[in-house]
Amino acid sequence: MTSGLAVLCVLLLQGGALGFGILPGKSLNHPKITERAVFNATVQVCRNLALAAGTGFTFPSQPWTAEAVAVACGSPSSSKTFRQAVKTIKWRNIRVDIRHPLNSSFHFDEEHFTQGRKIITDGLSVVKASNKQENYEAARQKLGEILHPLQDFYSHSNWVELGNKMPNSNLIKSGTSIGNTADLNRATCRNCDGDDCRNNILDDILKEKILTTGYFGLVPFFSTKPKGKCSHGGKLDQTSRIEPKGGINKDSQTSSHGHLHFDAANVAIAATRELLEDVQAAAGDIEFLQMMGISKGSNKALCIVIDTTGSMADEIAAVKAVTSFIIDSKVGTEDEPSVYILVPFNDPDFGPLIRTTDPEVFKTRINALSEHGGGDFAEMSLSALQLALTGAPPSSEIFLFTDATAKDKHLKSTVTALIERTKTVVNFMLTNVLGLRRWKEGEKNQSYSHTRRTEDQLYRELAQASGGQAIEVAKNELSQAVSIITKSSSSSLVTVLQLVRNPGTAEKFFFSIEESMRDLTIYITGRSLTFALVSPSGVTQISTEKTGSLGTIQSVGNFITIQLSTQTGMWGIKMESANPYTLKVIGQSGTDFLFDFVEVSKGPFSGYEVLEARPRAGVNGSLLVSLTGSAEATVTEVSLVEVAGSGEVTGTIESLEDGDFLVHVDPIPSVEFVVRLKGQVTVMTSATTFQRQSSTSFRASSLSVTADADDIIVPGTPFSVPFTVMTNGTGGNFSIRATNDRSFDSTFPTSLMVPGVGSANGTVTLTAPLNTPSGSDVTLTIEAEAPGATDTNYVVMRISIVNTVTDFVQPTCRLVSLQSRCPGNCASSTWELSVNLSDGAEGTGIGRVSLKQGNGTLNTSAAVAANGENITLVSYSASCCSPSVELMVVDGVGNVGSCFFTLRATTTTDSPQVENTVTPAALSAATKAHWSSLIPVLTLMAVTQTLGAFIPTELGMH
Repeated sequence: MTSGLAVLCVLLLQGGALGFGILPGKSLNHPKITERAVFNATVQVCRNLALAAGTGFTFPSQPWTAEAVAVACGSPSSSKTFRQAVKTIKWRNIRVDIRHPLNSSFHFDEEHFTQGRKIITDGLSVVKASNKQENYEAARQKLGEILHPLQDFYSHSNWVELGNKMPNSNLIKSGTSIGNTADLNRATCRNCDGDDCRNNILDDILKEKILTTGYFGLVPFFSTKPKGKCSHGGKLDQTSRIEPKGGINKDSQTSSHGHLHFDAANVAIAATRELLEDVQAAAGDIEFLQMMGISKGSNKALCIVIDTTGSMADEIAAVKAVTSFIIDSKVGTEDEPSVYILVPFNDPDFGPLIRTTDPEVFKTRINALSEHGGGDFAEMSLSALQLALTGAPPSSEIFLFTDATAKDKHLKSTVTALIERTKTVVNFMLTNVLGLRRWKEGEKNQSYSHTRRTEDQLYRELAQASGGQAIEVAKNELSQAVSIITKSSSSSLVTVLQLVRNPGTAEKFFFSIEESMRDLTIYITGRSLTFALVSPSGVTQISTEKTGSLGTIQSVGNFITIQLSTQTGMWGIKMESANPYTLKVIGQSGTDFLFDFVEVSKGPFSGYEVLEARPRAGVNGSLLVSLTGSAEATVTEVSLVEVAGSGEVTGTIESLEDGDFLVHVDPIPSVEFVVRLKGQVTVMTSATTFQRQSSTSFRASSLSVTADADDIIVPGTPFSVPFTVMTNGTGGNFSIRATNDRSFDSTFPTSLMVPGVGSANGTVTLTAPLNTPSGSDVTLTIEAEAPGATDTNYVVMRISIVNTVTDFVQPTCRLVSLQSRCPGNCASSTWELSVNLSDGAEGTGIGRVSLKQGNGTLNTSAAVAANGENITLVSYSASCCSPSVELMVVDGVGNVGSCFFTLRATTTTDSPQVENTVTPAALSAATKAHWSSLIPVLTLMAVTQTLGAFIPTELGMH
């Protein structure tokens, strides 16, 4: 997103007081700075991969979009997930202004250089550790947060005024100097007013290259600054009225130093790019792209949650067969899953969650499943589902297999909350009418029937909330049912229509199909149903016609599928049954939409932020809607539609930029609803109507639950999460539930007394075990339930777990030998290089070695130096036609070092010249002597972290 997001997030924020701002206009803002840098970094990684593979690469045409970048990366099906990833990073960036508006460390105000740098470097450690554990969502969230202070440094400090055109690289490195910073008692500015502020920084500060930042204060009479210090400036900054008056920020063109706005913004883009390159080097190219939501396959997960108790032998066998078929049929296609997840459950055990990107490894883990245990009727199905919902990427599809009821029914509301937050589809594959074989001998049929109806309904309600199916089949029908429902699984799957009727009604439903739609399919669940299809041309096919002119109808258990012959226009389906049923229409199309509920922030600055809970019921609300996959599409209508009824509320649409729309809805429905979008796609001069709908259904609430915990959990240390429950309705004793997906020990109040139109506070305390891997995360769900269970709301938080980092030193390279004889005909000769890599006696060890440049053969092996230090031996050989090599070396916590070597052939001798770059530059006398005996010239240069090749057209304005 671009400046459209700017409108949304701080619509009422005046003056750009806290950073580059997020208002639209001619100035560059945080979202645009972030987006440009992310697009640049992503394109560069994709280009490097393409060149390494020997394939061509075509840069996207200007202006760059998420869709264009995904196409350039050879993964057009990833455009939606890439856009969602960029959106998450930008939201987290913007949220810093909402959540931490007056914390000077997050904005590099008040000369808080050390504190601001610590936020960046601590967060960078979290990003790297999360990527190492494949917790890409946690990495994206923390990445967005630390980019805000990084970018603010260039607007709020005098870095640009000191004549710097490149980033301050030490802002992303702990234990280094970020420059000569001003003492607390040293004056830095003189009085200024208006245009006079162009030169208000004192001459001696500029001459001596001393770093300073402005001071900021919001409250009159309480805002202050040390004598002689610069102010931030702007209408809201009360310190700018205290001598020396004025300001130095470059947040926009109209700021105190607005004449330097684009200089500051462009350096901020370069700094953001530099940080992203450090993240990429630590993670690896493929892993970096996965963090950005780009993969060669579908970027979706194949997620299996399966009961492994004694009665599940038939189901396990069916899952093995079907899973192998799915994997084999999708490998190498655009629908190949980017990750495979397995969560087994039994009683009382569930998990662990098994995640892999290797389909063969997944097959092996699936084939190793065996039935065992059980004995009683219910199993830990919801606990396993909770693990899957937090472990799978957002917007995944989960298949849960069981023949038993849920022993952990108390988790239903938690699972529902996670479904809403992740927008994940859950399909329940239910066999043996929910455990009849397990039912104890002698139980009355009446008792069993009642239990079956109750447990059926729990799974049905969760399926319906997610937009999935609760499919009830006999054991021998399971393979057929799974084959049908997974057949249409695709990276480009979209939902056209979805609804529930309980009890059933005789009703006709309509849905519009555009020309680009493929594989149009209808899913119906229910018993003894009759219906009739009506095509756009008026042709009818009834449910008893299994093969007709409009499509093919299949039935298994309570599950009916209709594979339609796609026709453009308005379709209808007339349901003619009083029995309960669900109806869902899906298809494949590149055009889809993303959305988030947003709310006016309650902080000192008015603005919008993404809701992490249910929206407020019965009042006006807003959504940010983004179209994906089509530059020719536009939105004509956005409505909140009742899932189980005919009511709907249509919003008013404000068109922003780049396919973004701000939608205002009044009021938010008090019943369960889905989000429906209608629009038009224009091809040449012809416009076609289309519609899309959210798979996930949502509920609003008159309660609000808020919490904030931006710190990280250190294993073994109790971690507190304060939360607040607020109601605008009836007060009373509210029930509190706090659950986490890692089963960490926790304490929390089980109830809070909340006054009517008031609030109450509580605290959840979590403790991660000492052996918790660094880079893991825990998803905490805090729920509040009103007296009488009349209303509920929640907040869902993903909190990173990282061991305290003490290794901030880059790995070092030490040359051992170089052997070469490169004559005029380079193709017939080779050269060889040997290097020792070390992370120091106190380091975390070498984690990964890769080629950043060079196409020779690289081999590594572990060894122990004479002093007992663990080192890595590197040998490299290449053709003399490829005379350069750059090694990228990453240690255990993601510190990145590099070694660069170049052979330069001479015209007068067969002996080559060698240009060597080492990080850090430290060669022993013996090594230097050895090199001197081999070659006539040896040049040693100190290395700094390389920025890589920028793409010039993306650095400035378009």
